Amino acid sequence: MTRVVGQLLLLNVIALLFAGPGTPLFSEFQLVPVQIFQKPWTLITYQFLHGGTGHLFFNMIGLFFFGPRLEVRLGSRGFITMYLTSGLVAAIVHMAYTALNASAGGLYVPMVGASGAVFGVFFAYARFWPRDKILVWFVIPMQVRFFVGALTLLSLWSGLGGVQDNVAHFAHLGGFLGGWLYLRWAEWRSPAKQFQRKVQSPAVSMNESDLTAIWSKIDPATLHPVNRDEYERISEKVRSLGWSALTDRERIFVNRFGSSS
Repeated sequence: MTRVVGQLLLLNVIALLFAGPGTPLFSEFQLVPVQIFQKPWTLITYQFLHGGTGHLFFNMIGLFFFGPRLEVRLGSRGFITMYLTSGLVAAIVHMAYTALNASAGGLYVPMVGASGAVFGVFFAYARFWPRDKILVWFVIPMQVRFFVGALTLLSLWSGLGGVQDNVAHFAHLGGFLGGWLYLRWAEWRSPAKQFQRKVQSPAVSMNESDLTAIWSKIDPATLHPVNRDEYERISEKVRSLGWSALTDRERIFVNRFGSSS
């Protein structure tokens, strides 16, 4: 059991004990779309409330099985950020769908539960380990990617009227979206991507005079033999065809070694 997953499990259990249905805290912290501007904190607090032990159990069992390995992969800070982001986007998608497709009365219906956040966990897990096999309902073997696909189709069908219940099915889809958005953001700001943008972007757009100036700074004698061969190959290409003939990869080479000289 990892630290943040354990804390989330404990916090959700405590919330049910002290802020369960019918308590003043439940009414204060549940998300009611029409009250969102008066109670903006409910975008977060609703994720820790549940309608009963069954509701709590099915959400927490998903977090228990999928969360720890994902927390190890993302780090504790990354995991809790992804978890809360998924729950937040789930709430936004639910409210948007309710406002656009339901009667005005739907805006007064409260929403509680960690389902959106846990669905974000499902999506992120499937992103990293899509072929891992699980037992759905402890019986049906299924790869995680197909499990997420099945949940997506089921949520769409149910949300569009296939099932008449009190479940916020579009919040589940919002949880998937939140998980996807977080992973894209995390990838964009990763050190590898930052380095790639730093190195590639200027090089690809450089004009002939910029490339000539940088190229003149490179001392072939200081290069590794492999890089020296590449230097000589590019030199010959420039002499024969000009700077405009260089590919993006070759421009990156010029910028990388010229800037470090």
